Amino acid sequence: MRRKRLNVFSLSFIDCICCGLGAIILLFVVVNAKSAARKDAITSDLRAEVNRLETSLTQDQADLADARNALAEAETQIALTQGLSRQILETIKAKKIELADEDKDTLAVREHANKLKSDLKAIEEEMNRLKAGAKKRDALGNRLREFPGQGDRHYLTDLKMGGQRILILADASASMLAESIVDIIRRRNLSDRDKLKSAKWRQAVATVDWLTARLPPASRFQVYMFNETARPLIEESRGLWLDAGDAESLNRAVAQMRQIVPGKGTSLLNAFRAAGNLKPPPDNIFLLTDGLPTMGAKKPWTQRVSSKKRRSLFNDAVARLPAGVPVNIVLFPMEGDPLAADAFWRLAKKSNGSFFSPSKDWP
Repeated sequence: MRRKRLNVFSLSFIDCICCGLGAIILLFVVVNAKSAARKDAITSDLRAEVNRLETSLTQDQADLADARNALAEAETQIALTQGLSRQILETIKAKKIELADEDKDTLAVREHANKLKSDLKAIEEEMNRLKAGAKKRDALGNRLREFPGQGDRHYLTDLKMGGQRILILADASASMLAESIVDIIRRRNLSDRDKLKSAKWRQAVATVDWLTARLPPASRFQVYMFNETARPLIEESRGLWLDAGDAESLNRAVAQMRQIVPGKGTSLLNAFRAAGNLKPPPDNIFLLTDGLPTMGAKKPWTQRVSSKKRRSLFNDAVARLPAGVPVNIVLFPMEGDPLAADAFWRLAKKSNGSFFSPSKDWP
């Protein structure tokens, strides 16, 4: 009998193999699922830490950008501060120079004050000597006021003091503070007390004092100061003539002149217009000035006035003068106005007056 062949791979064996394989796969799936859940549980904390670190990194980057902007701004401020510090150092240097100049001026003022004290003492001694002696009218001649001078220096050649109605026009503009433009600008910013101490202005005041001391007693007089406008030294006498024989009026006019503080521009037109408004008109005019006018009836729009324009303003002012009146010029020196001497000399010559430019120690 033929033996039956045994087939190992029968249907039952394949089923067993498939079942075993399915069980392994199921086991793998179960194990893998648990492994993934465990992995998620383990890495969740790490993810949270990573997110926190990323947020912190973003904030740190923003802070770094702000810090860089602050640094750039600080560098800009440092540059500005360095520039300002240089300016401050230069200003301090300039102020030190100005302070040194002021110290020199203060020393000069002290020396001048000491000299004035000595002169005042000498004058007081002279007054006491005169009071002790006999008071003689002949000592003054026909003069009502006395002007103290040094020796015989208080004279004025060819200045005609005659006339029945004598008008003195005194320039009180800012240019009367000094001879040079630089000194005028510097003194213009000083106090009124220091302006009154200016040598040029004191000479002008002394000239008015000298003129009023030599007025004919029988004449009438008026003293006007002018800058941008013109007004009498004795305000209530506007448009009126004063008696030259009245010593009180003369002394009051000179006292008022000593209190005038020079300032502003120069309008010769307004000065001559004021002369024309006097009734009756003057028959002799004394003009104390230092240069051609810088304005007409009104203040100009521009601060700078050319020499040609100043000469034109001078001609306009001369046209306002009363006809036939001699004009005697006392011209104080000033830098930067070369046409002034020629213009005023021609005016004096044309009006039959006189022209005089005093030295620094006159009168």
